[in-house]
Amino acid sequence: MTAADNAIPRLALSTGALIPQLGFGTYKVTEDLIPQVIPAAISLGYRHFDTAQMYQNEAALGHALTQTQEQGVAREDLFITTKLNNQNHAPADVHRSFKQSLADLQLDYVDLFLVHWPLPKLYDGKYDETWKAMIEIYQSGQAKAIGVSNFERNHLDKIIDATGFVPHANQIQIHPYLASNELREYCKSLGIVVEAWSPISRGKVLSDPAVTAAANRLGRTAAQIVLRWAIERGDVIFPKSVNPERMKENMGLFDFTLDSETRKALDSLDQGEAGRHGPHPDEADFLR
Repeated sequence: MTAADNAIPRLALSTGALIPQLGFGTYKVTEDLIPQVIPAAISLGYRHFDTAQMYQNEAALGHALTQTQEQGVAREDLFITTKLNNQNHAPADVHRSFKQSLADLQLDYVDLFLVHWPLPKLYDGKYDETWKAMIEIYQSGQAKAIGVSNFERNHLDKIIDATGFVPHANQIQIHPYLASNELREYCKSLGIVVEAWSPISRGKVLSDPAVTAAANRLGRTAAQIVLRWAIERGDVIFPKSVNPERMKENMGLFDFTLDSETRKALDSLDQGEAGRHGPHPDEADFLR
């Protein structure tokens, strides 16, 4: 494993497994780009790859991952996450689609399997039944950990009350404009690792005066400032770029820290729900 990889902190899931705090997000990384991007990411030290059935790139990612042994990276050095598609919440479909994900990824197991959205307006609101099927997959050993994505406190309470099984991770939208502090603290009180998707708010936060001032003061890029803020809060992050220079830049988060002035400035940017982009999880009802 590379020095860069060793520099990435790992957080403990409640299973005892360690999850790299920095991952490589593959949302909107198309199949034609995967063969170039994944080996480049491996060379830079990325070991944690986040995909989803919805992203339609599992097969391409799986093929690229078969080449990692040629780069001296064993399967046990990788951490692979995928997510259940919204069309597959019926329990039988959970199992069927998970088997397809394993086949597409060319893996015997994934390190983390997530329910992508709760979809309380669909499937008669029975996402607790979906969660029961997820537990069965975990018990089979084919997913070393299971979790959820875009679950608010009420969604978490429903599945935990129904099963007694607490998710190992919750991947939610978090960035300075939507800090999600209460939900984060609730997750952590339950031993749920928090993962932050869209950590730079689709780039919107990068031009914020508080961010650019900190970047100038610390001699870092705006993206590094915002990503470091998430790291210091203890969240797992998935910055996504297919640009080699930005991929390298996103690895450069572990040789500096934010001063208290910068942390307070970024903390003050929180807009609550006004800062959210996309639907609130209670309202999301799309199938794709």
